[in-house]
Amino acid sequence: MLDRYLFGATGRISPEAPVPVVHVRRTDDRPGGAANVAVNLATLGVRTTLLGIVGDDDEAIALESKLVDTGVSCLFAKIADWPTITKTRVQSRGQQLIRLDREEPITSGSDKLVETLKGLLADANAVVMSDYGKGSLTEVAAMIAECREAGVPVFVDPKGNDFAKYRGATLITPNQGEFDAAAGQSTTDDELLTNGRQLMHDLDLAALLVTRSEKGMLLLEDNGESEFLSTRAREVFDVTGAGDTVIATLAAALANGQTLKSAAQLANLAAGLVVGKIGVAAVTPSELRVALHRLGQGGRGLVLLDELRSMVEEARSRGDKIVMTNGCFDVLHAGHVAYLEEAKSLGDRLIVAINDDDSVRRLKGDPRPINALADRMAVISGLAAVDWVVSFADDTPQAAIQSILPDVLVKGGDYRLDDIIGSKEVLKNGGEVRVLAFREGHSSSRIIERLKS
Repeated sequence: MLDRYLFGATGRISPEAPVPVVHVRRTDDRPGGAANVAVNLATLGVRTTLLGIVGDDDEAIALESKLVDTGVSCLFAKIADWPTITKTRVQSRGQQLIRLDREEPITSGSDKLVETLKGLLADANAVVMSDYGKGSLTEVAAMIAECREAGVPVFVDPKGNDFAKYRGATLITPNQGEFDAAAGQSTTDDELLTNGRQLMHDLDLAALLVTRSEKGMLLLEDNGESEFLSTRAREVFDVTGAGDTVIATLAAALANGQTLKSAAQLANLAAGLVVGKIGVAAVTPSELRVALHRLGQGGRGLVLLDELRSMVEEARSRGDKIVMTNGCFDVLHAGHVAYLEEAKSLGDRLIVAINDDDSVRRLKGDPRPINALADRMAVISGLAAVDWVVSFADDTPQAAIQSILPDVLVKGGDYRLDDIIGSKEVLKNGGEVRVLAFREGHSSSRIIERLKS
């Protein structure tokens, strides 16, 4: 589907009827329906192919263009003389005034999707089926059978009150209303668990995830395990597309080797983030890392510079003092560890910026570095004193330091303040620069020479 948003201001009532007049200032086209699931997956870094039915019209062109821009590969079945489903929402001052739907029942094309899907399964880690009751998934049972035969897990966001057609899926993600309609009304948590287990048995499911709005989620597994997950939403602006974010995040995490429990917790967290946005939207890995950071459940380790900025901003909002240092850290020794522990003692969060392999080579010559960048970053991130590790490709960390502007910039060795890269910018921003002495008797170069001899 194509979700079209018309944004504008309202200042008067129409003389023709008692309705507000909206002066449209901006139009925004966004991928909707299953296309929003695909965008969520691509935003999380997943290589995503989208199958679906569209018309042969301008709306289909606009939809595909938006999807391609996000990195989604589109394999659409186009039907002549049939309109691409388009939902137009008129928004003013943060409120939706009206929604206009342009759609007709889908009567053909679903059989083509089965054959297309079959040809893609050899390279797939997971399949998501988003059912909106429009007709694209009339052959859903055949699709699930193909996935099972290929050994590919299939996750379904169901529709309607008859879930029998989803028999054999790995997992389905109904909301509370859909679940009650299909499995029977649940007035207590015990009834919810009983009805859920019965539904799993009847449909031969490996798991069931029931989304329950402000009550969070219920996860049931075929081994009998169950867990109620409380909602993570801080402020709700728009629940549109929250279910798309849930199944996309869940599928991405499971396909990447996470446990079902961990994947469900991550999906629950993502849902809490997306309802704080206007309209259909996606959640980025950076937003998830920052959210985990707030909960004390992550936010450490290897990060990209853009992600690091978000995490630093979050840490500062809680009053944390940010310390930053840099180096090659090629052959880690006790002197490095002591130096980093002392650096951490100057604040609350320690960032270590590490030269990439090419910059080490330019700085120290061949055959350095001894250890590749990924190995050096992994070792440093494992130290208790270190919160975040980021790499840089330039000869100096100037750009990284300017981007973060730490509260304390630390350098080890015999340096004058004026000679330390980034010191002027940090001091100008109100920060401080400290020079720490390396421990005597410890040197990467000395260790390398001893190994040679």
